[in-house]
Amino acid sequence: MWAAIRSSWPLFTGMIFLMISNGLLATLLTLRAEGLGFSESVIGLMQSAYPVGSLLGCLIVPRLIMRVGHIRIFAALASIASTAALVHLITHDPLSWGAMRLLSGFCFSGLYIVAESWLNGSADNKSRGSLLSIYFVIQTGGVTIGQLLLNLSSPEGILLFIVVSILISLSLVPILVSASASPPYELPIRITFLELFRLSPMGLTGSFLNGISQTILYVVLALYGSAIGLSSGSIGSLIGFMTFGGMIFQFPLGKLSDLIDRRLVLVGAPGLAIPLCFFLAMLENPADNLVLLYTMVALLGGLTLPLYSICMAHMNDYLKPGQVVAASGTLVLVLAVGMTIGPVLGSFTIEYYGPNGIFYLLSTISALTVMTAFFRLWSGPRHVENPTMAVAMTANLTPEATHLYPDASSRNSEVND
Repeated sequence: MWAAIRSSWPLFTGMIFLMISNGLLATLLTLRAEGLGFSESVIGLMQSAYPVGSLLGCLIVPRLIMRVGHIRIFAALASIASTAALVHLITHDPLSWGAMRLLSGFCFSGLYIVAESWLNGSADNKSRGSLLSIYFVIQTGGVTIGQLLLNLSSPEGILLFIVVSILISLSLVPILVSASASPPYELPIRITFLELFRLSPMGLTGSFLNGISQTILYVVLALYGSAIGLSSGSIGSLIGFMTFGGMIFQFPLGKLSDLIDRRLVLVGAPGLAIPLCFFLAMLENPADNLVLLYTMVALLGGLTLPLYSICMAHMNDYLKPGQVVAASGTLVLVLAVGMTIGPVLGSFTIEYYGPNGIFYLLSTISALTVMTAFFRLWSGPRHVENPTMAVAMTANLTPEATHLYPDASSRNSEVND
């Protein structure tokens, strides 16, 4: 395992730069757009272009890698992403910003695919799960650090956009310098939506709903912070605490789901999130109670962000080993579809119902998750005897990362053995 980790340090270093820049840019654009006079609904539509681009990247970039190789694709995508970040400084209309978000989503998902396929090349069956866990911590930690960089300068200036561009460019250095040969690459197999729904209705529905919740927390929470009068640095801290809470709760909730029926966890975690959302919605003068606000938002992130990993593990409990990669890859795409809806729903909610509306919306999504899990407990199969292990997964992972899932014992197995 340690040999695989040592050989992957250039990749992990490059990914830290990418995740810091991506986390910073997402919140920075929301705050800058508000300063330019974009309405909440327009900001939501603009930000929803990112997951659309990410979805397109997951479908198109693997074919490009097959044609020209990992190194060239990584360099090209990083250069385009760095340029797209700077274009926001010279245009000031929602259409061009939406186009740049679409382009950024495409580029970042492609960069993740290249990095994850490279990681697969250095993994064996013993180190696969450990590498994925480290990769998860780097991704989540990078997003958290990115939020803290909002304290460096005002969103109205140019410094933060330049920082984003520099970080993306720096991500090229360790990966390109260390890369000696491209690992072999094969196009991932897909399972159709209907096939996946027959295999795991809970996994599919829960991941879709969690995709909506995750982008509300990552994107629309910044609009909430601005609406209640927080500074840009405090807004970054707000999202940073939310992300950190998700990282801290990920492993305990995953371990709990290994010990009991995962559907009980999918009832309990969102069930606890519902009263927490109501508490946040009714909190008076939240800007004057930042410690309490940060704590409650961290708990909310902790009860929301890990649900995707549990949904994936629940789905894998009912799959043959040869089906895990294909089904998990499709589940990533289903998550991405849910993520396109979150910014639009959340921003419209804030615009028409006020800043507290975001928490009522999140409570509604949590309630739908609870009802789905209850229904599957009542009508679905009994708890499996030998469940798979729940492994931490983030919304930034692409279908390529599912090859690292420790229970995917055969990368090249057919979907239906």
